[in-house]
Amino acid sequence: MHDLSAIVKAYDIRGVVPDELDAEVARAVGRAAAVELAGPEIVVGRDMRPSSPELAGAFMAGVREQGVDTVDTGLASTDLVYFASGRLGMPGAMFTASHNPPEYNGIKLCRAGAEPVSLDSGLAEIRDRAQSGDLPVAGSPGGHHERDMLADYAEHVRSFVDARAMRPLTVAVDAGNGMAGHVVPAVFEGLPLDVVPLYFELDGSFPNHPANPIEPENLRDLQAAVRAHACDVGLAFDGDADRMFCVDEEGRPVSPSLVTAVIAETLLRRNPGATVLYNLITSRVVPETVEAAGGQAVRTRVGHSFIKARMADTGAVFAGEHSGHYYFKDNFRADSGLIAAVLLLEALGASGGTLSKVVAPYDRYTASGEINRRVDDQRGALRRVAEAFTGQGQQDFADGLTHTGDGWWFNLRPSNTEPLLRLNVEADDTGTMESVRDRVLALVEEA
Repeated sequence: MHDLSAIVKAYDIRGVVPDELDAEVARAVGRAAAVELAGPEIVVGRDMRPSSPELAGAFMAGVREQGVDTVDTGLASTDLVYFASGRLGMPGAMFTASHNPPEYNGIKLCRAGAEPVSLDSGLAEIRDRAQSGDLPVAGSPGGHHERDMLADYAEHVRSFVDARAMRPLTVAVDAGNGMAGHVVPAVFEGLPLDVVPLYFELDGSFPNHPANPIEPENLRDLQAAVRAHACDVGLAFDGDADRMFCVDEEGRPVSPSLVTAVIAETLLRRNPGATVLYNLITSRVVPETVEAAGGQAVRTRVGHSFIKARMADTGAVFAGEHSGHYYFKDNFRADSGLIAAVLLLEALGASGGTLSKVVAPYDRYTASGEINRRVDDQRGALRRVAEAFTGQGQQDFADGLTHTGDGWWFNLRPSNTEPLLRLNVEADDTGTMESVRDRVLALVEEA
């Protein structure tokens, strides 16, 4: 058995196939998950990576060894598996490595109702049980059946908008050869959209570009298609289609923080006074927009397990992360790139104008984007930066270091999976942002 501590991350399991993750590991994790997730059935989906069928099959075999039934939903996006978990009331497992290179694969797990499973809520126990093999012996094996949830999922996503009131739009969609190529046609069916498809062919070798739209170079084909076909908007999804990014009618990338603000305002019109969550690296335009719309803005740590737990505590209708994850109360508090996409299209259609005009009122700050630096002594670097900025604003340590000054803020936080520090800076103007950014980076890089 491989050392599972190397592949069990903060929120999921992810590693190189077969060196770190193979059928034996998947089977052992399936047995352990059957015990820890404590349901009579587990629903399982998979992405288009060549290794996914074997790994998902081995996982399901392990689940059945523990006397638990498996429900195979086949090819799926991650948010489809979350939907299935919520709709069917059973734990779920999704085989995907999201935006990682082709040699990777992984497993995202949830409890019944799409409740997240992270290191501090069951994933560590699954790791330890799988590694040791110390598991109870089942009296009889579980059963197995297949269940296609795509049509139900698509109907659920469309229920977030009034399709009859939507304006016809021309939309370029870059699926990146990932699972958006499977789910987008089903979701968009019946909507007044003229779709320009890019890379809808499911291909886990990612022959065109990595399925990671947070990187600007991976948006170039989408930008060109938007301009070539005079599209109203361009949408891009990552490999498992749970994150959504977009470009406007000129092909200019739109910050996920601005998308969060647009969706928040839309949902607050339907839910007056409701709570909306935003994570601490999201632009301050989000809480400003929520409060101006009469809602309650609540700040959270980065990461889906924290956000979903806070949504449960507060009853929030919506949450947005600057990484392109969007969470919805009526989606079992789970994230969905497709629900965010249809809500953005509805807002664009209702505006009667262009996407650039829709987001312009929210685009009032300048941001650095996320900057990563490899740092072996992360605590030492954080302490050095905190001390250097002491007395120049307010500091908190909810997730790394967040420092708020006069017309600017930054967050410097450690990665959950790599020896990296991640920096985000936002300011009223470019000069201030660059000054703060360069000062923090110089402190981080001190020997």
